[in-house]
Amino acid sequence: MSSIFRGALGVGLALAAAPALAAEPALSPDLAAFRDLYRELVETNTTVTTGSCTDAAAKMAARLKAAGLPESQIVPFAVPEHPRDGGLVAVIPGTSKTLKPMLLIAHIDVVEAKREDWTRDPFTLIEEDGYFWGRGTVDDKAQAAIWTDIFVRFARQGYKPKRTIKLALTCGEETSGAFNGAQWLADNRRDLIDAAFALNEGGGGRTNGTPVAKGGKVEVQTLQIGEKAYEDFLLVATNPGGHSSQPVRENAIYDLSEALLKVREFEFPVEFNDTTRAFFTRTAAARGGEMGAAMLALVANPADANALAVVRKDKMLNSMLRTTCVATLVDAGHAQNALPQRASANINCRMFPGRTAEETQAMLAKAIGNPALKLERKVTDKPIAVVPPMDPAIVGPIEKLLAKHFPGVPLIPTMSTGATDAVYLKGIPTYGVPGAWVDADFNGVHGLNERIEVQSLYKAREYLTDLVKALAG
Repeated sequence: MSSIFRGALGVGLALAAAPALAAEPALSPDLAAFRDLYRELVETNTTVTTGSCTDAAAKMAARLKAAGLPESQIVPFAVPEHPRDGGLVAVIPGTSKTLKPMLLIAHIDVVEAKREDWTRDPFTLIEEDGYFWGRGTVDDKAQAAIWTDIFVRFARQGYKPKRTIKLALTCGEETSGAFNGAQWLADNRRDLIDAAFALNEGGGGRTNGTPVAKGGKVEVQTLQIGEKAYEDFLLVATNPGGHSSQPVRENAIYDLSEALLKVREFEFPVEFNDTTRAFFTRTAAARGGEMGAAMLALVANPADANALAVVRKDKMLNSMLRTTCVATLVDAGHAQNALPQRASANINCRMFPGRTAEETQAMLAKAIGNPALKLERKVTDKPIAVVPPMDPAIVGPIEKLLAKHFPGVPLIPTMSTGATDAVYLKGIPTYGVPGAWVDADFNGVHGLNERIEVQSLYKAREYLTDLVKALAG
């Protein structure tokens, strides 16, 4: 996930607590088989430096074959330049000749994890204190394991959906600029993934701070409908340099520093779309108080300066309102005793859906106001983000089944301020599904000691199985 559960999960809603979920029974053979699949996926290192998504995809393909899915319906893929970054597409044909397919997508690569930094081995699935621990236990191998397990069970049952169901396990989501399987499929094998809509990471639930297994509550579930687009810009200042014993005012480091301060002070315009408007409206009612009133006022009038002054205090809400850009890396100078000849910084931008890299670059350059500095995109082939519609045919079953599996828990549409592989699917409306929940600290996602409640994984599996059947049938 780069973006999984970011955004709405940090909003701190003061929602009424839902009834505690019942404890899971002892593992049935069916659930034990799922746990083993999940274990194998988590324990397969898929980091960009030392791991192999190709290996993980092959293991999942073997499970699909063993379940009886014909080999003709299982398509592994990789390119010679990136042999360890392969993935997998699988298909269960539908009986309808008019319904377009649906796509289940999940990335199987994970963020780096160093054993010396972790309390437990990040690539050994450990069940302890009501949690599964390990890198990728949430992001995104929980989703990948659930989708694969659904295909395994459907194959064993001989299930015949009306709508064709496609599964794509891809690599490269966690590393900007790396080979990205979703992008490659969209550009080179569109036929494999073409669909009426896709279900992806990005939604999910959040507890009230106490694990459900210890009496806590799932207080909100979110449905991601849209996300920002990720873009990195390189800002460079250059100078002839010279001997440090004879300094001059013109200095590449000073020029870069002045430019970065202007980036810090610059704010992109406030914007709303259908998703963020719905999110602000529903969340405001739950929050109440000054923040709730300000959120509603801003929906009514995005130019309300007083309301904006209140809302911008919440960094998550502020980031949902606009494109944001921030300095993340700096590299300057070439010697301790020399005036710098070059100073550069990475400017990381998360662009509001519909906004292009070109217009974002132009606004940054204007804010910096120094044409002597060079500002350029680091990757030039990324598409812009598009918000999918709130289609009742999709959102309706999501809400209905959520009421069944999570009674009393509200569903809130949200736009992710991060980014997923949805941006590469080019015309396939993609929704980040609810289901699995995390605690308020995001359970170590992208950090140390990543974990997911055992109940969260199993309950999400039940919910998403029913959801796939509803949307496919």
